[in-house]
Amino acid sequence: MVDLWTYQRNEIEAARVEPGEDEAMETEKRVLANAEKLYAAAMGAFEQLYEGGASAEAALRGALKNVEELARYDGRFTEAAQQLASARATLGDVSFSLRDYAEGIDASPERLAEIEDRLAALDRLKRKYGKNVTEVIAFGEEVARKLGEVEDRDEILKQLQAELNASATAYRVAAGTLHEERKGAAAKLANLAEAQINSLAMKVRFEVAVCAAEHQSGWTASGWDHVECRIATNPGEPLKPLAEIASGGEMSRVMLALKVSVEEGAVKPKKKTAAPRTLVFDEIDIGIGGRAAEAVGQKLKSLSKGQQVLCVTHLPQIAAFADQHFLIDKREADGRTKTKISLLDQRASMHEVARMLSGAKVTETSLQHAAQMIAGSR
Repeated sequence: MVDLWTYQRNEIEAARVEPGEDEAMETEKRVLANAEKLYAAAMGAFEQLYEGGASAEAALRGALKNVEELARYDGRFTEAAQQLASARATLGDVSFSLRDYAEGIDASPERLAEIEDRLAALDRLKRKYGKNVTEVIAFGEEVARKLGEVEDRDEILKQLQAELNASATAYRVAAGTLHEERKGAAAKLANLAEAQINSLAMKVRFEVAVCAAEHQSGWTASGWDHVECRIATNPGEPLKPLAEIASGGEMSRVMLALKVSVEEGAVKPKKKTAAPRTLVFDEIDIGIGGRAAEAVGQKLKSLSKGQQVLCVTHLPQIAAFADQHFLIDKREADGRTKTKISLLDQRASMHEVARMLSGAKVTETSLQHAAQMIAGSR
């Protein structure tokens, strides 16, 4: 490839191609190939316009003399005389240009042959390297650039390697600093989350592990750390990845505990959003009930002090803590299933919590119990 580039560069450089050269030579070729015709046409036009008694200049000169005589006695012809004088001057300029052009025509067979040879050489280059002379020149410059890079490749590689080493060093420093900060934040989060989880009717050990993958294959834009939540749900068991150990209900409570820890604990985002976020918990009551459900309700209530919390639940212990209730009801109509969402007032909310307590038939006892639960949650 280097040999080919060298040959192409040398061929283009040896031709000494100039921008627009082919167009200029095509014009000169046409002139030389038709020199006799062009000379006859130019001199014929000169004779008709300027030379001879019947020339246009002679006619204008005579007309101008008569109009100037009229203008001496009638001012209305003054402007006409000026226009004729201007036309005569213009005619003279055109005539002399035609004469000079004719005298400059060089019917040189040698020059014509030289131009034809040059155009043939340019055509060969254009067939190889571009549609026109401009593209041929650009091709030569690009090949020269590539050869320059190849010839200087050792220096370029040395420079690139130095830049790569400097970037890698800077990355290690930044990733190491970030790793230490993450370890500190992880320890705080683990302590807060463990306390929150255990307040949700569980007895666990919880850890946030931050492992550094210092090999370059593990580097990412966010650092070289791999973060993993680990949990032991029973005494005496080792800590294992949360996704492998926790059941559905345990996972729900752990996620809630982490949310509460981040929002209310010491591990907070550096920048708070201007408006509260909306947190959605879909059926967080899976696998829990009784005391655990009540603890979850209390946590959701606490979390809602700073954020908007939407919770889909089937447990009255959790629903009782809500400030506002919506009833989601599915019904069949006209052969299609439709979902209806209704905003409940205070009386309807108490009735729905009672239905969740007692089933399809709402009793006076369940209504009283629902009222006590809602009042207690406040």
